[in-house]
Amino acid sequence: MEANSYVFDVSPETFQTEVVEKSQQTPVLILFWADQVPPSVDTRRTLETLVARQQGKVLLGLVDVARDQTLAQHLRVQGLPSLRVVKGGELAHQLDGPQAETTLQNLIDELTLSPAESLRGALDQLLATGDYDRALQMLQQAVAEEPQNLAFKVELADVLLLTGAVDDARQLLAEIPGDTEQRERPQTRLEVLEEAAGMPQLAELQAAVQGNPDDLELRYQMAVRLAAAGDYPQALDNAMAVLQADRTFRDDIGRLTMIRIFNLLGKGSDVAASYRRRMFAFMH
Repeated sequence: MEANSYVFDVSPETFQTEVVEKSQQTPVLILFWADQVPPSVDTRRTLETLVARQQGKVLLGLVDVARDQTLAQHLRVQGLPSLRVVKGGELAHQLDGPQAETTLQNLIDELTLSPAESLRGALDQLLATGDYDRALQMLQQAVAEEPQNLAFKVELADVLLLTGAVDDARQLLAEIPGDTEQRERPQTRLEVLEEAAGMPQLAELQAAVQGNPDDLELRYQMAVRLAAAGDYPQALDNAMAVLQADRTFRDDIGRLTMIRIFNLLGKGSDVAASYRRRMFAFMH
């Protein structure tokens, strides 16, 4: 699609082809505006800039109400500027009156999220509250609807591991190509869980470390056990202790364990960012 086709005028005669039909593939913003209303002109300029940045992920249809008020009346526009969003042939959203650029940007961001990104947002909320059952149901439905979507399968494998369904997760991971984005996260989680299963129980390790805090093997096992249990800060503290005590121990296992835990935390984790800075500061 050419850049100049991201923004176009809309009339009653072109509404079906330019808005309804195009919205089946790409969300269409409809801005009702007029030269005689300066705030609507400002909104037009802002939207043209924001839409151009999206390179065709969202389109902007312009309705000049000074020329024809038919569409404005049909969509119950009361004042200018007024914005309508058409997605999948249906009216999905509306904003009336002048809007801050951040509001318009947030709307466009929401409309241009990929299915995986949209799912990730809802999934993060469920995982943050420990609602693994609903997260699992959401992902199973998503995979059933889009069985070729590898991003959904990656997330499903990770949640299966969080719920303890290790065998199911292992089977699913075997179906996902090794170079799939984010696959490393559930793969690392599986490896950590399998390794932790062969170690003493957490309470036993905690007692042993209290009695001998300089035992690096105990510290390492604590890091793995805590990571498997989802206590990432404590796991990182123990891995950091190994790193600071002896980088030659088990071929720099302290640093490598911290990296594995960073993988479990995923992108954008504040905890990972904090400990990554501490690790780099110690090393450099």
